[in-house]
Amino acid sequence: MIWFAAYCLAGAIIGFLAGLLGIGGGMMLVPILAALFTAQQFAPDHVVHLALGTGMASIMFTSAASTRAHARLGAVDFALVWKIAPGMVAGSLASALAAGWIEQRALALAFAVIVYAGATQILLNRKPSPGRTVPGPIPLLCVGFAIGIICGLVSAGGAFLTVPFMLWCGIPIHRAIGTGSMLGIPVAMVGTIGYLVSGWSTPHLPADALGFVSLLALAGVSSGSMLTARLGARVSHRLPVLHLKRIFAFLLYALATKMLFTYW
Repeated sequence: MIWFAAYCLAGAIIGFLAGLLGIGGGMMLVPILAALFTAQQFAPDHVVHLALGTGMASIMFTSAASTRAHARLGAVDFALVWKIAPGMVAGSLASALAAGWIEQRALALAFAVIVYAGATQILLNRKPSPGRTVPGPIPLLCVGFAIGIICGLVSAGGAFLTVPFMLWCGIPIHRAIGTGSMLGIPVAMVGTIGYLVSGWSTPHLPADALGFVSLLALAGVSSGSMLTARLGARVSHRLPVLHLKRIFAFLLYALATKMLFTYW
């Protein structure tokens, strides 16, 4: 019961941040879940895999709650979602299926490097060139595929990359955040399937696990996050743009550093 309460608390915190920043929350959740699983002495060689799989599954629920709130505020570009999502889905599934065969230390390093890069891009706050617009369907498909591969490796809905990309294309930050939130839903769905399959026959996982997804942790995290995601979305539309970017970037730096020092 204590561990379930811890999952719910983690989910509530992540849910608020997901609504605030348009992210699915999986990437922020991974270091927290890894620490909780380690404390419970779950499969030492697969703690990161289990945290990644469960974090990816949680994005489905957190992103759904966050997207609903942003859509009510008119901050989701549905046409852009349809153009980027197919590539992201394909890339996420491919990398999630391969994750079970990648060494835990390598996964932790990849997670940290990619997140550092995403946070730096946001913090630099580079302005798009005048007149820059969203590229055509084929470039968007390629961009989506590349982002999807990264999403599958670090258990992310992709907002830490899609939001900077949309800002670079000249899309206003609140619409970028809302659109990034919705993009996390299909990516999380196929990514979760990948982690279920890749971890299905792995021995010594906890009794409640399906592949690399802990059902108890998923239930707790999802319950907490869906309660607070809507509040975070409302707050995001009241904060200055620069503050939103700084919060996003520094949070990513902290979580990537924690992951690197713990498992490298």
